[in-house]
Amino acid sequence: MPVQITIVGLGQIGASIGMALEPHTSLLYRVGHDKDLTTARSAEKQGAVDAVKLNLPASVREARIVILSLPLHEIRETLQIIAEDLPEGAVVMDTAPIKAPVVRWVEEYLPEGRYYVGLVPALNPGYLHRSESGLEAARADLFQGGVVAVSTIPGTPEEAVKLAMDLVALLGAAPLIADLLESDGLMTNTHLAPQFLAAALLNALVGQPGWDDARKLAGRPFATLTAALAYQDEMEALGEAALLNPEGFTRVLDQVIASLQGIRSEVADGDRERLRERLELALEGRQRWLSERTRADWSKRDKSELSEIPNLAERLFGSRKYLKKK
Repeated sequence: MPVQITIVGLGQIGASIGMALEPHTSLLYRVGHDKDLTTARSAEKQGAVDAVKLNLPASVREARIVILSLPLHEIRETLQIIAEDLPEGAVVMDTAPIKAPVVRWVEEYLPEGRYYVGLVPALNPGYLHRSESGLEAARADLFQGGVVAVSTIPGTPEEAVKLAMDLVALLGAAPLIADLLESDGLMTNTHLAPQFLAAALLNALVGQPGWDDARKLAGRPFATLTAALAYQDEMEALGEAALLNPEGFTRVLDQVIASLQGIRSEVADGDRERLRERLELALEGRQRWLSERTRADWSKRDKSELSEIPNLAERLFGSRKYLKKK
């Protein structure tokens, strides 16, 4: 009998998880929930889930795996609502970029015998330059060839972590075991900072003197940099991710400000050589990163290993020992 996996939140990430798991419905029964009824029904019609349950507690009552694919600021309330209805042994996962606040909420609300594993998915490199969001942007191969950071808290059974890693493999990605603090630091650097830089530039220019003419000339550099905000469905979620991680975010912000101040000093001093070196170093860094990210050959494992579904199924569902309360 297929094991139920419940996906709460059917936007781009949640629906893409469901779509990626569609070939494995002999193993998994995909239940979906979204606070927006139209989104939930559309996700079902698109094959992202096998069934939709409108009642949130009912959607997790028989689930062995629950994935919270929600904006960060919605996770706390969701955990409160579903906590008492999670079956013993259920593994709760989330896809929020920042984990520290989620861990606090998990420790506060998750009953004994239910476990937490955090996931941070990186997109298929083929989608790096797309700015769509929401259900319309969901794709079955959204995680293909990427990595998913997997992290958890002390005391989590090894079997629950392996379950998450096997799920990642079913998505076509490779798991990357990461410490929670390390994961938050990496995402603050590469996820939050670019979006706030885009916001800072927009607020510095839009509506300011000269903007009426500047907007007519703004081209690819302006569009590319400010597109960072287009990846965020809700500004509240972006703000909360920074506010709930103040030390990490301000540290990165200080580094960026110091870099900008370096550029300012070199321009003010007319230091062409140092400015050229700085810009060339930045360009080389981007080209190297983009090449590595596009190749996506982070793991030495043979890619065929990710598609050995019988072996994965055996590991996923062959043992239920971890489902028993310790």
